[in-house]
Amino acid sequence: MKIAIFTDTYAPQVNGVTKTLNRLKNYMDENGIAYKLFFPAEGSPNETKETISFYSVKFLLYPECKIALPTYGEVKHALDSFQPDIIHIVTPFSVGLMGLKYARDNNIPLVSSYHTNFVEYFKYYGLQFLEGICWKYFNWFHSFCQINFCPSMDTLAKLKGKGIGNLKIWDRGIEADQFTPDNYSQEIRSQYVKPDEKLLLYVGRIAAEKELDMLLKSAEILNEKGYTYKLLMVGEGPQLEELRAKNIPNVIFAGYKFGRELQEIYASSDIFVFPSSTETYGNVILEAMASGLPVVATLQGGVKENLINGVNGLAFNVGSEMDMAKKIEHLLNNGALRQNLAHKARAHAMEKGWQRVFERLFNDYQTAIHSVTDKINRLSA
Repeated sequence: MKIAIFTDTYAPQVNGVTKTLNRLKNYMDENGIAYKLFFPAEGSPNETKETISFYSVKFLLYPECKIALPTYGEVKHALDSFQPDIIHIVTPFSVGLMGLKYARDNNIPLVSSYHTNFVEYFKYYGLQFLEGICWKYFNWFHSFCQINFCPSMDTLAKLKGKGIGNLKIWDRGIEADQFTPDNYSQEIRSQYVKPDEKLLLYVGRIAAEKELDMLLKSAEILNEKGYTYKLLMVGEGPQLEELRAKNIPNVIFAGYKFGRELQEIYASSDIFVFPSSTETYGNVILEAMASGLPVVATLQGGVKENLINGVNGLAFNVGSEMDMAKKIEHLLNNGALRQNLAHKARAHAMEKGWQRVFERLFNDYQTAIHSVTDKINRLSA
């Protein structure tokens, strides 16, 4: 099987989509699966045997994101030579449109995946007037796909309610041997907290749609009650300077962390805190659980795929910094509960291996290929 993948976000950008694509790429490399990956370039455009990157510019509202400027002639030349069996479009924007056109022009089986609740983000940037237009575009785009993948049942229900069909779950996994409590590091921990302090951890974009204002308000509530802890914020984004300017003394903005250092930070923390209610899945929830952390989050969106209230974490009422602070406080006061939830969080994550996730994905690729082949055979009979 030969696969062409089109995405408008890719490494070194840091988000759940790029992490998933990197794991998919590794799986294909390890299993000798031929692929061609199209994505925005960070610097000069480049082409290798497996990849083609396009010149791109920063997105004005979100400078971390890139808007690629692909040329269809370049895409056509590459794919005419590669002869893909299936095209997978990861994002429905400038790069994704190139994949859509080629698939339609050449009767190539086409699947897409919905990773991000773009429309729900509009309210955080004063762009609600674009919601109707955006949903019309998404309906048009996804109508051409044999399968539209989404990462959680919550996202599937939302897309179905908006009229998008051919939906199927492509869930997420975790490398439980990499994200593990065994990565605990006293050296890492001592960088951020004193021996008598607890370490709260957030990992993700520093952006309005992550509802981090609510998290910092919860921190201030805990500060007023005299708790000794630090809140470590790992990530970067457009809201970084705004939140840093609040000057909350026990909130640490650490920037991006990667690889072994990130794994050690997870394992060396006490509680994972995550305020976002707009996740399609929430990969970091699973990373935290695999690392042996109880999670405090809201039972909204894709977080519901993994958070079980009172079993592997505590859920707070959506939009309530008071309730979030209350749940964190409950864990700060109860070491036995923290340990119990942490143990069950790790057990939950151990059941989420990437191998099974990708085996199901490639079975679905075959289904899409067969459906197009059967249709062509019927039309030519």
